[in-house]
Amino acid sequence: MSTHTATQHAASHSGAEVDSWRQRLLMLLGPLASLAGVAWAIVQPYRVTLLHPSGQGFWWLLIEPPLLVVLSGALFHLLVARVLLEDLAED
Repeated sequence: MSTHTATQHAASHSGAEVDSWRQRLLMLLGPLASLAGVAWAIVQPYRVTLLHPSGQGFWWLLIEPPLLVVLSGALFHLLVARVLLEDLAED
């Protein structure tokens, strides 16, 4: 019986756990950022002037900090995280 095969399998298994941990964390960053933006909008509703648009222009209504956080989290998840996961899978 060869011990080389057993040690090689154990070393590759621990590396797979690290990769899966990194992949899970990477896939959670975007949704967590979006969730933080939603929580921010709930905690501080006066920051979202869509609720009270009196005298505000279109750009003032569109560019709201909580909305930008939600948008950036979604874009990170859709555009950046998937590419990074592909790069991690190649290594």
